[in-house]
This record gives sequence, structure tokens and C-alpha cells, in this order.
Amino acid sequence: KAFWDSIRHKNFIDVQNALSVGTDADGGYLVPDEFEHQLIDKLQEENFFRGLATVIHTSGDRKIPVVTGHGEASWMEENGLYPDSQDTFGQQSIGAYKLGTAIRVSEELLNDSVFDLESYIAGEFARRIGTKEEEAFLTGDGKNKPSGVFPSAELGVTANGTAITFDDVIDLYHSLRIPYRRKAVWLLNDSTIKALRKVKDNNGNYIWQPSVTAGTPDTILNRPCYSTSFAPELAAGNRPMLFGDFSYYWIADRESRSFKRLNELYAANGQIGFLASQRVDGMLMLQEAVKALEVKAKA
Repeated sequence: KAFWDSIRHKNFIDVQNALSVGTDADGGYLVPDEFEHQLIDKLQEENFFRGLATVIHTSGDRKIPVVTGHGEASWMEENGLYPDSQDTFGQQSIGAYKLGTAIRVSEELLNDSVFDLESYIAGEFARRIGTKEEEAFLTGDGKNKPSGVFPSAELGVTANGTAITFDDVIDLYHSLRIPYRRKAVWLLNDSTIKALRKVKDNNGNYIWQPSVTAGTPDTILNRPCYSTSFAPELAAGNRPMLFGDFSYYWIADRESRSFKRLNELYAANGQIGFLASQRVDGMLMLQEAVKALEVKAKA
């Protein structure tokens, strides 16, 4: 109106724009913002236990024979009877438990997102399932989930207090039979590692030996050390530390991870569902292959 009045009366005036970038209600919302195409995601802890364990693939429940005792030879007199000594066998049964998760996403977000949302969802599924299965492999109680290595390991040492001593570490090391020590590693959480880094031997040297090579684990008594947040805390009644050959922990994958997209189920809400599941079991096949340090419970 101001423009045409100015033309008719040949009285040119400055015409002010009503829409502006600075004011959202007056047009600022119409100006496209610069949007970063890279999604910033918080760092997650690395899952590593599958790399230490033995992984098998099954199509059904599997019976695994285990030698529980060996026969032995004996000195004998000339023309004497050969001593009869038998090996003894046991059997472990490994099945499958189902682990699953779901995500619902609006159609608008899926269609309009400037970054690859489907790839993010697939990665998020892998993180959720990987984290949950690793927690079960380490601390699971065997009820609708795998049996964890921490509760299954044989008791090696009982520490009298929550301050771990050098003697406790040495006792745990030597509680494991020599054949298992060749591939044995330590497993504990970060708070226990912090306590161990302060422990010194009788000569005043720290028993913790930091790695000088990238990608190589730190060591205790020259054996690799792995940290996990799922290991129990250093507290009375807990098992905060394991030492052993974890290849004797078997993980049975019944099938590959399954991913499904549900277009119809949530259509009335304008959403698309994504499902992920996996069937897996795990157990320590030979308990003597892993030894635990247990903190004495308070009286």
C-alpha cells in the first residue's frame, strides 16, 4: 500500500520490508539454517569379550563333551598287572536366549533427515545388542540369559580387605595352573585398575606395567590386562578381578542378528518401526581355566 500511494502521488518514500531475518515471527523461520550433516554421538565403550572367547554357530541345542578327569600311569612290577585308570567325562549343554530391541521413528524424520538415519539405526542396534550380550557374558546369572564368567569362575584367592595387596595378585596368578597361564589375561573394571596402579612390589616398583605400543594392552606380571565397566566393583563380597584363559568361555550364536522394518504396524501413528534381535548363549566350559579374586564379605 505504501508503495502504490507513493507512485500515485509521485511522492517517493522509503518502503520498509516487513519480513526480516532477525525476527523469527516476521520471516526468520523461513530462512534456512545451516545444518551439520554429521551426527555427533557420544563415545561408547568397546566390546572386546568376543575376541577373547570361543565363538561357535549352532542350529539347535548342542551337547559339548568335557573331560572332567584324567587317568594316570603307575609304576609296576615285572609281570605285574597293568593298572586300570580311566578318564572321566562330563557334558555341557549350550542353548540360546533371545535378545531384542526396537526403535520407532516418525515418517517425517525418516524422509526429511539430512543424515543417513537408517545407517544410524543399524549402528545403534548393534551397540545395544553388543553391550547387553557382553554384560551377560561377564556377569549373567543364567536365568533367561547366558551364564557370566565372573560368577562361574573358580575361586582362586580371598582378599581380606578392599585394598588389594601385591601378595593377593601373586596368589591369584599362581592359583591358575601353568598350562592355562600361557594364554591367560586379567579382567577387571577401571576402579580396580586404579587401585592396582598404586600397588608396589617389595622393591618399591609398581606392579602395573603400562603398554608402550599403541593397541597393546597394559600388563600385570607380564600378562595382558583388559578393563570392562561390567566387572564388579572392588567391594566386600564381590569378585572384582579374574585371571584365566577365556577361550574356555564359549559363545554360541544360534543365528545371525535379525533386522526388520515394520511399515504397517505403527502406520496409524505416522511411524515406522525397526526391530533387531539375536539368539545367543554363553558359558564357561571349564571352570578351572579361570580363577577369581574374591573380597571377603563383612561379618
